[in-house]
Amino acid sequence: MDSDPYSYETESVCPVCLKKISARRVTENGETRIIKKCIEHGEFSTPVWRGEPAIQNWARPKTPSVPPVTDTTALKGCPFDCGLCPEHNQHTCTALVEITWRCDLNCKICFASAGNVENHSVKSSKNKILPRPDPTVDELKILLAKVRETAGPCNLQLSGGEPAVRDDLPQLATIAKELGFPFVQINTNGLRIARQKELAKIWADAGVDSVFLQFDGTRDDIYESIRGRSLLKEKMCAITNLIEAGIGVVLVPTIVPGVNDDNIGEILKLAVEHAPGVRGVHFQPVSYFGRYPQSPSDKARITLPEIMTKLEEQTSSLVHKTDFLPPACEHALCSFHSNYMVMENGNLKKLSGKGEACCSTRPAAEGAEKSKSFVRRQWAAPVVSECCCTKPLDDLDRFIQRAKTHILAVSGMAFQDAWTLDLERLKGCCIHVAAPDGKLIPFCAYNLTSMEGSSLYRGKND
Repeated sequence: MDSDPYSYETESVCPVCLKKISARRVTENGETRIIKKCIEHGEFSTPVWRGEPAIQNWARPKTPSVPPVTDTTALKGCPFDCGLCPEHNQHTCTALVEITWRCDLNCKICFASAGNVENHSVKSSKNKILPRPDPTVDELKILLAKVRETAGPCNLQLSGGEPAVRDDLPQLATIAKELGFPFVQINTNGLRIARQKELAKIWADAGVDSVFLQFDGTRDDIYESIRGRSLLKEKMCAITNLIEAGIGVVLVPTIVPGVNDDNIGEILKLAVEHAPGVRGVHFQPVSYFGRYPQSPSDKARITLPEIMTKLEEQTSSLVHKTDFLPPACEHALCSFHSNYMVMENGNLKKLSGKGEACCSTRPAAEGAEKSKSFVRRQWAAPVVSECCCTKPLDDLDRFIQRAKTHILAVSGMAFQDAWTLDLERLKGCCIHVAAPDGKLIPFCAYNLTSMEGSSLYRGKND
């Protein structure tokens, strides 16, 4: 492996004060680190890419596509003008709307800091600290209408907190469909669905297409470490109830080194066993949002190439790391993906998308449209059609029939925290959180926190 260092200039923020500073992506001996120095708080060096495929070969060039509607002007520069601003380079693929700050878990790892009293509380007239009330249905209808007007017919994810704690979630899903969102997904831990089987059918009838199910592993010690208690039985019950209700299930594991990075292969095997109801697995390397007085160690990080490699190693080559490709929508360094047909014997057959491996430069907006269309088709429950033929199907016919239902999407996405933030990547973000005032904020900017836990955006406009 080439040991000569390769350096790429970019910009980032200081993890202590969140001021914008110069940064470099430096690659040497198969490892890429983002290195930056704040005049006041010193130097920070964090791994963002380790192993194969080499970062120099991982590219999906795109020409910038300014969002059709921008709600802010570029005054202070990225990442301080999000809304979106005219300097953003990608359209909205998925809009995320947080419908509650309540949660029935208290996880150590949480993008939304759902257990953080400071972020989700208000002072009463007597200066008492009270839980922040959920936005009302009318308030959310106004917010959803604003998002639909700004972002167009993008995919919608209803999140939290834990959205299932709201009894009126089905009403919100129906409102979203009436407003013209073609695909509605719920981001949930699955606990309420596990307890109330009938609720899954209510969700489906209300217009819920898919569930993004928190699923960190196939062992209870994993949940005890990450989520605070044993949850595997409830997770499996949720999967069963959702599949029976006709809602597509995407398993979403947060991968934490030393906790569940040895379980990556088993997660994929479980998804295969539950196909076609389970439509995909979306791995997320742990990121550090919230209060971290000490910088996370290198051992506390896992990068996308390491997950790709472990997928191959831990499944006895059921999949290969060479199967995976950079994204068409977001920045190339943000994610990987591959699609497979689940064969009758449990093997996976890689499917190649037309033009996916093309390295020619394409408009970013084109990638966003392809991504939206794929998610709507793949992450929803499969549509099973009965064959009207009376004669036995030949091998090709059987293959075509199976391809309509038994496709499994395997992907991973690395979210950026204050140590790993790369503004070039941020400008290409296509997953946008709707702030309470209706402005669309790139996901990693919205959740970004300093080492002491202060935010740029979350909680600022509530």
